[in-house]
Amino acid sequence: MAVKSEFPVVGVIGAGQLARMMIAPATALGIKLIPFASDASDSAAQITECIIGDYTDLDAVKKFAEACDVVTFEHELIPLSIIKALEADGVTVRPSSQSFEYSQDKEAMRKKLTGFKAPTSKVVTSSNEIDQYPVIAKSISGGYDGRGVWKINSSQELSDLLRNSPKLLIEELIDFDYEIAVMVARSPHSQATSWVPTQTIQSDGICTMTISPAPLMSAEMSEKAQKIALDVAAEVKLIGVMAVEMFVKGDEIFINELAMRPHNSGHWTIEGARTSQFEQHLRAILDLPLGDPAMTDGYAVMGNILGKNKTDMYRPYLHLMARNPSLKFHMYGKEVRPGRKIGHVNVIGKDLVELRREIEHAVDYMSGEVDE
Repeated sequence: MAVKSEFPVVGVIGAGQLARMMIAPATALGIKLIPFASDASDSAAQITECIIGDYTDLDAVKKFAEACDVVTFEHELIPLSIIKALEADGVTVRPSSQSFEYSQDKEAMRKKLTGFKAPTSKVVTSSNEIDQYPVIAKSISGGYDGRGVWKINSSQELSDLLRNSPKLLIEELIDFDYEIAVMVARSPHSQATSWVPTQTIQSDGICTMTISPAPLMSAEMSEKAQKIALDVAAEVKLIGVMAVEMFVKGDEIFINELAMRPHNSGHWTIEGARTSQFEQHLRAILDLPLGDPAMTDGYAVMGNILGKNKTDMYRPYLHLMARNPSLKFHMYGKEVRPGRKIGHVNVIGKDLVELRREIEHAVDYMSGEVDE
């Protein structure tokens, strides 16, 4: 007679690249991970057993949860009502609906974190409520990767935007020196860890490169940023991994947004940390002791590979691997489309100037921007 495995089954709502990158650490730990995919072509669904369904269909999600010991997420789009319905049925959902709301609802997040320094903000329904420009306008929910965020220069621009949104979060425009993200993990019994602050480099609202540790930060500022992230994790009762995105201006740190899941700014941890964000997320939601977040080398640089002029993503390996055998590629199995994140490449070492040069070349070569 077969003996039931003592290892838990983890269900992940969503089957994009984040779920895909959870599969390797789950396999190493002996944990069965089942993504809930929208389509069989989804990134994670290509490489593991999955369940296909609509994450807005309560009955489908409930049926999926019956096969899981713990349910988690790889995106913020699942309706909060569905998360609450799962919890009402006794499903272990991590992070909980109580916490996850602050990742989905920017208005709720700002209210919850009033004790932390952040851009001055208010929710508006009319352009008459704003008398100074420029400002930043954000969708209350549904925005990510630069979507749902606009720089507004006039009352007319705000009026035009409000025609499509009943209300918007308006924030002061911070003239920051640079942007960072601090990845933090927290378990049900309140063990918490953080990785070093990561500088995120943006282009048109999309992160193109990260550098860890953030090279412009002093040790004192780095400790301050990590403490803020850990305090935020405790405040929102995080269970799992979260990115706390921040602006740095002089010796001031402003909280920008939260992403309550593994995040693009933590992809460097796969090679650059002793415990990756993906393994740590699994440890946290299963209430296992958390792993060591220390870096494996002096610096880790990550470059996002965006779809551009080249569709053959395999042939460039011949050149890039020969040029630098230490490059580590992570491709997501996505159709190449302009501006779409289709993979990332990591490199670790001690010479930051050289590491950046190698990542910039690799990303440009993969996209077809350069051919040598």
